[in-house]
Amino acid sequence: MTERVFLQLGTRPVPYPEDVRARLDRDADTIIARYSLPEAPDPQMARSALLPLLHLVQAEDGFVSPTGIEFCADRLGLTGAEVTAVSTFYSMYRREPTGDYLVGVCTNTLCAVMGGDAIFEALQDHLDSGDDRLTLTRVECNAACDYAPVVMVNWEFFDDQTPESARALVDSLRIGEEVVPTRGASLCTFKETQRILAGFPDERPGAAHAGGRVGEPTLAGLHIAQDAGMTAPTVSRPTDSGAAPLDSEEATAAATTKDKPAPAPTESVPPEKGE
Repeated sequence: MTERVFLQLGTRPVPYPEDVRARLDRDADTIIARYSLPEAPDPQMARSALLPLLHLVQAEDGFVSPTGIEFCADRLGLTGAEVTAVSTFYSMYRREPTGDYLVGVCTNTLCAVMGGDAIFEALQDHLDSGDDRLTLTRVECNAACDYAPVVMVNWEFFDDQTPESARALVDSLRIGEEVVPTRGASLCTFKETQRILAGFPDERPGAAHAGGRVGEPTLAGLHIAQDAGMTAPTVSRPTDSGAAPLDSEEATAAATTKDKPAPAPTESVPPEKGE
């Protein structure tokens, strides 16, 4: 008699407690409503709410947990595989528990050559691996190259960093001091940041008015152009969705063939011009 063998390939996520699920459902209702019309609900359109919903579950769990994946799938009529595919594609979604402060060091080309690699190595040596309030990671370019090397904490910018300033920054975070980024309001925790990214109000004092600084490195090219009397070149009105104008021979050929059906698979395709 053949003995049956059962393989357990994974454990089913533990559902959220009822009170947590009810709170998340209310927030999810608010998010999903932005992506569908009340008079004509469209499940396909509602699926556009997946990205903010992933931020919502990160605000609850500190990362995209298996339970969070199941929650998003259930709310949007998706499979767990579909939600996982999206959450693992974007680097802003964490796959493992994250501390109160996600310290990201840009080590893309410009920041790296300006000292980003040295900053990352310095923080690796400086941070206690047992301190679960701080999570160190590398981040992709965040378009602040004018101020390289850049460190980000919970996606807020700290410009023109050095190994020394970066160590002082994380020391302030560890002892609970108020830390204000180069641009923006005082830092909040990773989970609080995720709730803001999910589309809920940023209630930090001054948050709505704290991000307007434009520094000289950003404006340098503009000032050079103004001093040299440079202006943007004029362009003619584009034709054919921006395609280059056709010469007379090409225009004639286009006019005679634009309404002609495409050749059947058995027909030969005309040679390219010049062949």
